Amino acid sequence: MKKSIYYSALFLLTIGFINCKSETTKTSTKEVEKVAPQSNAKFSLKKAKNSIGWTAYKTTDKIPVNGAFNQVNITANGEGNTISEAINNTEFGIPVSSIFTKDSSRDYKIRKFFFSFMNTNILKGKLQISTETKGIATIQMNGMTNEVPFTYDISDNVFSMKATLDINAWNAKAAIASLNKVCEELHKGADGVSKTWDEVTLNIQSTF
Repeated sequence: MKKSIYYSALFLLTIGFINCKSETTKTSTKEVEKVAPQSNAKFSLKKAKNSIGWTAYKTTDKIPVNGAFNQVNITANGEGNTISEAINNTEFGIPVSSIFTKDSSRDYKIRKFFFSFMNTNILKGKLQISTETKGIATIQMNGMTNEVPFTYDISDNVFSMKATLDINAWNAKAAIASLNKVCEELHKGADGVSKTWDEVTLNIQSTF
């Protein structure tokens, strides 16, 4: 009987020890959790309202086709005590699935017969400020990286930039031909010639 009481007490003591050890481990785990430091930067692109508009062209008369990307992810940097500091060295990624032209059929064709043809799901880039009005955008697409000069203006806490891309610099002739083929009739002008231009204008605006 005494042995039974002894073993019972020993069992309860062991369980209590294990529970205490478990709680101590949990407390230690919580103590080592790190809290990410808060930024004191005055301007942040992640908090700004960012819009990325583009203009492509069709027919030999060069009729503009306007569109946008509804999503942009800031992947590195993007903060500063001035707007130009926040812009400089910012890296970003734009999912091509967020393309928007107010025409779902056109959106599908651009994704399917242009970007997918180049095996590009995300447009990656980096912005660098050179002077008070000029900069360089490094853009990665179709497995290639090219630099594109841009002009910009900062007014009333709004950064506005404009750049013109020659899509052929990213070896996109086949992709352009693919898109023009599926849009042949829609890209045909009064002269009966179907044409999709290899020029695209970018208009990017960030409101802080």
